[in-house]
Amino acid sequence: MTVTDEWTGIVGDVWAKEWRRTDRCFADLAQRLDAAIADVAPEEGRALDIGCGAGSTSLSLARAHPLLAITGVDVSPALIAVARSRSIDHPQVDWRVGDIAVDPLPRPMNLAVSRHGVMFFADPVAALARLRDVMTPGAPLVFSCFADPAANGFADPLVEAVIGTPTPARPPGYQPGPFGFADRDATAAMLAAAGWRDAGAEQVAFGYVAGEGDDAVADAAAFFTRIGPIARALRDLPDHGAARERLTAVLGDHVSGNRVVLPALAWIWRARA
Repeated sequence: MTVTDEWTGIVGDVWAKEWRRTDRCFADLAQRLDAAIADVAPEEGRALDIGCGAGSTSLSLARAHPLLAITGVDVSPALIAVARSRSIDHPQVDWRVGDIAVDPLPRPMNLAVSRHGVMFFADPVAALARLRDVMTPGAPLVFSCFADPAANGFADPLVEAVIGTPTPARPPGYQPGPFGFADRDATAAMLAAAGWRDAGAEQVAFGYVAGEGDDAVADAAAFFTRIGPIARALRDLPDHGAARERLTAVLGDHVSGNRVVLPALAWIWRARA
């Protein structure tokens, strides 16, 4: 489980240092998400990117819609600093350190988007309702989130293969974290409770590129020891050596050309205020 307080500190700092690798992991999905956003984005007006991270979704939207004013919000100062450094050519993007669950939000908004940034709220219904309140009537919301962790090769399957034990059952109901919105029906219910209309989700399979280059396996192993479920699992082990050997062996089974690519599954959600 990853909560907001972690993103303001060590987790956000690590993701800021690893933003190129994380963007690489999401590149396949990002193409699908950006296309879904482009389908509904207004040419002008104001857009909000929730949990914008290092800014990739905001910048893609800015390139496609140069007259659209975009506000990217993230709780991590380190990630916002990276986003600012990448956006010199896009002055229409405003970056803010903040939490949409509690901090003031600009209004009115004509579009809200997020790439995997909406699953960490302590109270997702309250946060989504607060977001809806700043939207113009009928304004679209488009976001992505992970689906079943058992269908994401970097999550339960990798942890089980490396640690050698089944992944403990997750408690029922919503829990903040990467898989907080994995259940389609539960997410639909939260959106409805928050006042969003016409919510629907598309399941998207994509290739999660964990490593690449002359030694793609070493690149992927270095990445996974810093980010993701396997990094947490390794930290809890008294002896990392054998587990790291197993990690390298498992990653070797997913080499494709000069890349390590694991299967991944996500949802792309669309709704209206």
